[in-house]
Amino acid sequence: MNKSEKINGVTFAYSVEPGKGAPVVLMHGWGCSRRTLASIEATVRALGRPVVNVDFPGFGDSTEPPEVWGLEQYTAAFEELMRRERIGADAVLLGHSFGGRVAILYASRNAVGKVVLVDAAGVKPRRSPAYYLKVYTFKAQKHLLRLILGRRRAEARLDRLRAKAGSSDYAGASPRMRAILSRVVNEDLCGVMPAIKAPVLLVWGEADTATPLADAKKMESLIPGSGLVSFPGAGHYSFLERPAQFAAVLTSFLNS
Repeated sequence: MNKSEKINGVTFAYSVEPGKGAPVVLMHGWGCSRRTLASIEATVRALGRPVVNVDFPGFGDSTEPPEVWGLEQYTAAFEELMRRERIGADAVLLGHSFGGRVAILYASRNAVGKVVLVDAAGVKPRRSPAYYLKVYTFKAQKHLLRLILGRRRAEARLDRLRAKAGSSDYAGASPRMRAILSRVVNEDLCGVMPAIKAPVLLVWGEADTATPLADAKKMESLIPGSGLVSFPGAGHYSFLERPAQFAAVLTSFLNS
């Protein structure tokens, strides 16, 4: 059943499928939607478990945030959705990539039954000297363009430069969502990871370059009671690249 709620200035779209037992809440990655997690939803439904699959604000059928949100605003909206749906402390959160960020912050301050982090973000990326050179060069361009063109024309030019130089996620987003991505990608969650009390399963592709396996190992060292399963040769979408293995691992964790 497709549903939506007006929360904090956005239309928050999601689907709810009935079942027995603790609900499993699916949280997609950046640039994706709840449809990306359809294979995981099918696995959960085959177990007879209730499943909630969300479209984060700015993705799928949900509207964009009214301003530049950070992770706190995304998590607060998600917390309100959980409250309205009366999803209790036995829920299982499954977050892929950006969805993993929200799952980590939520579970660090709310009781949950279990957490599954799939190629999840949350460790601040390590930056090379070339990255900082690009950043500081861009900042110099920004100030120069504002002096020459004025703020309004300069911002339009800068947005085109960002889209050209940025990642595919960045280039494919609207200006507001680009600003949000720039904000959330640099938020480091290592400080809240030890506060997670629920059992945590980390599932990773060993060839993931967006959120490297080193991030998973750091999470495993910081989150009490966590365990890591990795798939050789798989990348950032390990659940799509190794569907049978992923389904088996997830089913075992949910039934344990």
